[in-house]
Amino acid sequence: MVQVLAENKRVLANYHLLERYEAGLALTGEEVRAVRQKKVNLKSGFAKILGRELWLINAHISTEEPNRSRKLLLRKQEINRLAGRLQEKGITLLPLRLYIKNNVIKVELGLCRGLKIYDKRELVKKRETEKKIQRAKMGLY
Repeated sequence: MVQVLAENKRVLANYHLLERYEAGLALTGEEVRAVRQKKVNLKSGFAKILGRELWLINAHISTEEPNRSRKLLLRKQEINRLAGRLQEKGITLLPLRLYIKNNVIKVELGLCRGLKIYDKRELVKKRETEKKIQRAKMGLY
């Protein structure tokens, strides 16, 4: 059973999602308490490889040090693969959601490429046409 504690919905609006990863999160007791109370904000957070470790940077958890960097727990081979992908231009690693799975706090990371303004406009047009088609099918027009 998965209990979602926080989501970063803006990522899907501003980025094209290439891959998803699930990582553990190294937290202190105070941070675990705050996360379980859903006092988390992932909007400005991102993940970065420093040395040979993966870190979650700038994710806000309401404690004494809300924006401190937190270590993410992934296997070495996954970190090495991510390091290669992050070398590409325009690729970034962002937190998508924070959740509890089997009594362990996990973070879902997305390997993303930023959308251009014209891509966003196309998506909006596509959604609007799909809504019009659905309304037409239901007989609202």
